[in-house]
Amino acid sequence: MPQPSRKQPHHRRLKKQSPKRDKPAAPRKVVLLNKPFDVLCQFTDDQGRATLADYVSETGVYAAGRLDRDSEGLLVLTNDGALQAKLTQPGRKTSKTYWVQVENIPSDEALEQLRQGIELKDGMTLPAVVERMPAPDIWPRTPPVRERKSIADCWLSITLTEGRNRQVRRMTAAIGCPTLRLIRYRIGNWTIDGLANGEAKLIE
Repeated sequence: MPQPSRKQPHHRRLKKQSPKRDKPAAPRKVVLLNKPFDVLCQFTDDQGRATLADYVSETGVYAAGRLDRDSEGLLVLTNDGALQAKLTQPGRKTSKTYWVQVENIPSDEALEQLRQGIELKDGMTLPAVVERMPAPDIWPRTPPVRERKSIADCWLSITLTEGRNRQVRRMTAAIGCPTLRLIRYRIGNWTIDGLANGEAKLIE
């Protein structure tokens, strides 16, 4: 005797959905900016102050790390999260070199303190590479640095593998040499060589 046909439940008759395909990742972008003095390290500001949007035309990129408004020099912007993490996470210890104009002439002993690590309010700094250097041949700052004729000043090259808030300024202040001008020259293998003040360059 023939068996009556059985209707499959509705949920069994549904066609199998084809697996969703991930959208192809956007091409990696890396932009180097020689950030001028008095520019905020963000793209918008409700007070009308200068921001990265005034200098960077590439879309979808964000600063990998920060540079204080009163500091100048190299800023890396990217859409690559892995690169951002590499440049900013403390455990990665990406080295950064700063050119620092300081008030007063630090002694050899004071420089050695910076090299070995110096006690700040948030703890001891990691060892740093610190050397005296000639005044670099760079763009004039606007407004100019207020130098006191009665007090000597000099330039230092300071290389760090950590990035605490205003760390370089606090380090030089701790040895009695307040920072007058601070320029980030290098991050990892990238430098400001060939970049004019305020120039942004897409390198990838």
